[in-house]
Amino acid sequence: MTPWSEQLEVDRLADGGADVDFAVPLGELAGLRSLRAGVGGVVHGHAHFAREQGMPIADLTYTGTVSLQCQRCLQPMERSFERVSQIALIASEEEASRVPAEREPVLAAGGRISIGELLTEELLLLLPIVPLHEERECASEPAAAERGAPGGETHRPFANLANLLKR
Repeated sequence: MTPWSEQLEVDRLADGGADVDFAVPLGELAGLRSLRAGVGGVVHGHAHFAREQGMPIADLTYTGTVSLQCQRCLQPMERSFERVSQIALIASEEEASRVPAEREPVLAAGGRISIGELLTEELLLLLPIVPLHEERECASEPAAAERGAPGGETHRPFANLANLLKR
């Protein structure tokens, strides 16, 4: 078991004001693998645990470069990020209403959570649902035709539909 996947006791971390440094390979986060095939890269960061208004909290600071597959041209692409997330670790959904507005509630069922679970939650919000290169970077034929590439004649498959419907 890797250190970032170990279940940690939230109350113990918060009461001790724990600091945890981490390096997590994104391809090993099950929550990302299942939703984004071919995700790669490593996230490096730091988590500081404490209590705020009696609630366990975590301040996550993380950076990395994620490798994804462009869904337009199917070529690899990379996105860099640097983020700070303020999280409130709640034991049940009922506690979500007590979370201060500047904190994002994350469910720590049974009072335990791993760094990998925290990162998965954050990266699902951060990463694009449909990864696409910028149009000028994309290697796909349709993207090149949209930019006005020479010889890019437009195919209109439904151009004669109006005539067919009149019959």
